[in-house]
Amino acid sequence: MMTTVFLTGATGTMGWQGMQEILRFPDRYRLRILVRPSKKNREMLSPLSGKVEIVWGDLTRYEDVLKGVTGSDVVLHVGGMVSPRADYCPEATRRVNLSAAENIRRAVLAQPEERQPKVVYISSVAQMGDRREPFHWGRAGDPLCVSPYDHYGVTKVMAERILSDYPIRRWVSLRQPGILYPGILSNFDPIMFHVPLRGVLEWATVEDSGRLLERVCRPDVPDDFWNNFYNISSGASYRLSNYEFECLLLKAVGCPRPERIFEPRWFATRNFHGMWYLDADKLEDYLHFRANIPVEEYFKQLAKSHSLSLPLRFAAKTHVARLFPHIIKGIMRHLANTREHGTQWWIRHRVEPRIHAFYGSLEAYEAIPDWKHLQYAALSKKPVVLHHGYDESKRLEELSLADMQQAAAFRGGDCLSVSMQQGDVDTPLEWRCAEGHTFQASPRQVLLGGHWCPECFPYPYASSPAPHPWEWDRLAKGNPFVSQLWSPLHAGEENIYGPEIFKGWEK
Repeated sequence: MMTTVFLTGATGTMGWQGMQEILRFPDRYRLRILVRPSKKNREMLSPLSGKVEIVWGDLTRYEDVLKGVTGSDVVLHVGGMVSPRADYCPEATRRVNLSAAENIRRAVLAQPEERQPKVVYISSVAQMGDRREPFHWGRAGDPLCVSPYDHYGVTKVMAERILSDYPIRRWVSLRQPGILYPGILSNFDPIMFHVPLRGVLEWATVEDSGRLLERVCRPDVPDDFWNNFYNISSGASYRLSNYEFECLLLKAVGCPRPERIFEPRWFATRNFHGMWYLDADKLEDYLHFRANIPVEEYFKQLAKSHSLSLPLRFAAKTHVARLFPHIIKGIMRHLANTREHGTQWWIRHRVEPRIHAFYGSLEAYEAIPDWKHLQYAALSKKPVVLHHGYDESKRLEELSLADMQQAAAFRGGDCLSVSMQQGDVDTPLEWRCAEGHTFQASPRQVLLGGHWCPECFPYPYASSPAPHPWEWDRLAKGNPFVSQLWSPLHAGEENIYGPEIFKGWEK
């Protein structure tokens, strides 16, 4: 029996690779995609005429989304605005990413219950916020403390909440880390310096990500896979510090090591995202999507690709970068000093909220040592495991109202519902946070996803009359669940974010 798959984001990095994987099985799938009717997209998709059903439209238009969802068996929601564009267009990111999720939810619930498609949402590790050592290991269910200024991360949390909510019957949220793909070799932007050298990521290759999208559409995916949150990764060898990643990347494009073309102070020391996973193998155990190529070998393959920009291909071929590293360093210095997102631009112009977010203070920035004295000790392989506030040794079917009350208390609030059928973790309950806001959420969202009060979450929230800034410093004081992560990394700090943090939302 053929499976009809509706894919959003088919012209993006992960979506395109997923489409190629699905098209490998023409006897198994009918593929339908939603694509904006631009000249570029029409040219890109013209070779696929007759192989793919194309809905020309926009994620922000419900009628277009409904055309794609109706009659589908699986919805792969990959599309949306991502970095670096999301960093420059925060208002558009909010509008596109949230309206897309709302439209998909509405279209899915408009189908007859017996024909409701499964919903696969590609979320992001950006939801987890700053996971500096010693909290560089994590898992699904940890606090969702999106880093200040990460408007993209905020929209991913809120979209995940929309699509993991009752009464959608079968959904899954797959949290994507950084994707390794050939184009990353020529992706130079000032936001590259927002990444702390001692931060971490557990990467996924674009090929593994494409296989994942096809495998999740198979009818033999077990029932107990659905209605959960998973972290995506290509395996243990893809656990890298950001310094190690820079070394592999620069080697692939024929550039000298970081010490020769960067200054340590150009890199932020905090406020990004990324972690090594305690639980990423769960997804592999279900879907078996990894090629298991060692990361060093994968970077060698990337270097042989034809996706380098012409200047980089020339530099690599002629060894200009190795012979004249000062030229490359001058280019990097310019990037670091670029207006608005350049870390050195913030320093020169004393943009205090940005300096506070990404360095802690001007004094902390000035104390960053040179390469000779920089700390390179290996990051701990022993995880610090965060508590989720309930007895995790229990199976889901054993959980009761008492467990919800315990979890709510650990978050500084209350479970207001007076009854719960044992093991029913999908029906929303009534909760109250430490700030006194009441809201509804399923036990799955709270316990397995790490979600909590949407009113306390940074703007945008649909009912917020005005922008709601990042206030983790204050909220952590009444929320032990958040405090265990936030407070040790920000001891003695107070929130300083005002209207400046929303600059660009009006664009």
